[in-house]
Amino acid sequence: MAARKKPANRYYSGPPSDHFDGTLFFNPDGKPPGRFADLLRWQLGGGRSKWPAAWPSPYPQAKPEQRIEGTALRLTMVGHASLLIQTAGLNILTDPVWSERASPLAFAGPKRINPPGIAFRELPAIDLVLLSHNHYDHLDLVTLKRLKDSHDPLVLTPLGNDAIIGAAVAGMRMSAHDWGDRIEVGNGVVIHVEPTHHWSARAARDRRMALWAGFVIEAPGGKVYFAGDTGFHGGANYRLMAQKHGGFRLAILPIGAYEPRWFMAPQHQNPEEAVQGMTLCNAAHAAGCHWGTFQLTDEPIEEPAQRLAEALETQGVPEARFRAMRPGEVWDLPESGAESG
Repeated sequence: MAARKKPANRYYSGPPSDHFDGTLFFNPDGKPPGRFADLLRWQLGGGRSKWPAAWPSPYPQAKPEQRIEGTALRLTMVGHASLLIQTAGLNILTDPVWSERASPLAFAGPKRINPPGIAFRELPAIDLVLLSHNHYDHLDLVTLKRLKDSHDPLVLTPLGNDAIIGAAVAGMRMSAHDWGDRIEVGNGVVIHVEPTHHWSARAARDRRMALWAGFVIEAPGGKVYFAGDTGFHGGANYRLMAQKHGGFRLAILPIGAYEPRWFMAPQHQNPEEAVQGMTLCNAAHAAGCHWGTFQLTDEPIEEPAQRLAEALETQGVPEARFRAMRPGEVWDLPESGAESG
């Protein structure tokens, strides 16, 4: 019997590398996503905690200043992995999702249980979007079109995701990059595209055809690490970040969507691993994201924040250094090494 031919990559064509086999991307020395049979075992196995239909944030919707200049650094939580980073006179959004659902369907799929921490109309002029990968809770084409029409930002994204965006959002300014790329964006700010341990898919037949990544923002006020979505992977990528960048004023790290561990561990770190990651990459402060907005996995809604607090105590990290961010929360980061207020 002839071997089954792998489908051609519909998003990217390029030479093989240590994380691209000529058709699909992969995690070096890592684990691929679970098989369809594993997905069914999880989905049919019960164990999913019941989330409330609404879980309002204790913070009101923020109304950001138009610009934060110089070395000051302000972080505002929108929800899930969407955050506004303001420093050096630039306004940067990560994985922007303002839609009601993280889904290819407008009427089904994970629905947000709190409004965005910034109303879309209240956004300051957005200069740059850092888009980590193409899962629906990170790459939302409806939001990207709204941003194109209202702000016309530059989108930086890993290889292949530009094809997805370009087919849906005419005229969007984009730049697609491989791990290790360095992009100067003005105002003394440089963006580095860095490896994470994850995967990609928009449908059943395009798994790992687009790359996934994290980003380092190198700015006059210090470095910010946005890890995107990642498994812990033995801490390998955190050690790499420390070796390459020295340390960070702020790390934005996922703390949710981690249960059940037998299925999620390779691709989604838990709060205990997030604290280890903060320490390994030498981050002075960390903001926990990827929790409390869309129910994607089995853990109870409040568990990521509770386990984060326990992990900080167990690992001897002051609680003020690592916040589990809620929509609308605004954090003016102290200078590196200073205590937060």
